[in-house]
Amino acid sequence: MARKAAAFGASAAVLAAMAAGLVASPAQAATSAAAGKAGTATAAKSTKSGKVSVTTPKVSSKDYQGSCPVNLRFSSRISVPVKGKTELAYRWLHGDGSKGKVQVVKLKGHGTKSVTVKESVTFKGEVKGWEAVQVLGPKKVTSKKGYFSVSCADQGGRNDGDDRSGVRTDKDVSVSARAWASPSSYEGACTPGDKIDFTGLISVNHPTWVRYRWILNGEVADHGKVKVWNKRKVGFGISPRHSQRGWAQLEIVGPDDALSNRAYYKVWCKDSTPAPAVKVSATNLVTATNHNGCKVGAHATVSATGAARVQYTWAVNGESVAKGESLFAGSGSKTVELSEQALTGEAAKGGKITLTVTGPNNNDSITQSYAACEAPKPTASVSSVSVTNTRTDMCKDNRGPGVDFSATLHSTGPTTVKYYWVVNGVKDVNVLERQVNGDLAVTWGVGGTQNSKETKGTIELVVVSPNAASSGVANYSATCPKTDA
Repeated sequence: MARKAAAFGASAAVLAAMAAGLVASPAQAATSAAAGKAGTATAAKSTKSGKVSVTTPKVSSKDYQGSCPVNLRFSSRISVPVKGKTELAYRWLHGDGSKGKVQVVKLKGHGTKSVTVKESVTFKGEVKGWEAVQVLGPKKVTSKKGYFSVSCADQGGRNDGDDRSGVRTDKDVSVSARAWASPSSYEGACTPGDKIDFTGLISVNHPTWVRYRWILNGEVADHGKVKVWNKRKVGFGISPRHSQRGWAQLEIVGPDDALSNRAYYKVWCKDSTPAPAVKVSATNLVTATNHNGCKVGAHATVSATGAARVQYTWAVNGESVAKGESLFAGSGSKTVELSEQALTGEAAKGGKITLTVTGPNNNDSITQSYAACEAPKPTASVSSVSVTNTRTDMCKDNRGPGVDFSATLHSTGPTTVKYYWVVNGVKDVNVLERQVNGDLAVTWGVGGTQNSKETKGTIELVVVSPNAASSGVANYSATCPKTDA
């Protein structure tokens, strides 16, 4: 592996890189075919409690062009699900086929823990290659390859045996940077309008384009590219919403490699008039007993005076039957419902429903009674009226024929059915009553008119109790038989 490293001019020493208290493994110079496009996808493998994932390594200058030697820094983030104590084992993989030393990190706690691992390599000559991170435990997973290239401006076309690789001249671009925070210390209300501004001053010895990025508390917060003739300021700002302290640093990633001083800052958020504590409440509880099947349901209003996560519990006669949760982005009210619950035993005789709500600062509850289940009241219906007989004996008395009718009353249970007949649109004065439990046939008849050979018209049976029902209007017609003169 030493032979491969020497072939590409990689330094034997690798700068120490700290991430979450860890020292990254040493690396050798990486080689490969033409560098592909660096991805940002994350490799992952499942465990029983989550996924082990590792991001594609990022390089401080992906396509470096400038003076050599140059130091490139690589970083990758490993996420590991932790339950109690877990050991994270990993190593760096290089494009020339070599592998770095296995590093072990002990993690403890619960949930997903993230560790940023870094390595730094100095290249003396031109190279194209890649770096990757391989996690060996608790699950084996390898990141995608992070490609890079180094093109040395002072090495092109030299064949006279005068190797000045790594030796700077006054023609080489040199870049420096320094940074400061304004204000560096802040105490007062923390609102979106209150900012900490960071300013960096970039200095160059020759006019050139400079690529830079801001590192805020170890993470990349901003980046850009500017043309610098002599000196130029760049900056960014943050709006803290809670008390904190930290630092920002301006990093030059091309054409030279430089780091500014750390610009430290401190924020103490003190609100002069703290917002009142968010309160939750339960109101407008309404119960409804469904007698068909003996069930009970309910709905109520849940309110919050501000942003809150509200949990609620429904109880029937003191027994919890349903739970839920509602999120409030701000003050407001929402309707929550209890789906129908079957009632048995004593609960069918009536009882109480209670809704209890729990917020970040208080609890509240409301109780309402519900009605006992009742057997459905019987209903009545009637079939269509039909002609059952015509009486022509009346024709002998010089009257029209008589007509008899029949219909069937039906009830869903024992009940008294009240009804009347309507003949030719005229309601009969008598309202009749019959006890019905199931089906019962009822009859009616009309007689012929004096000096008439025909009887015809309409008839209808109307139920008035226990509910309204009608047979519908039916037509009828009957004539006396012809006699010999």
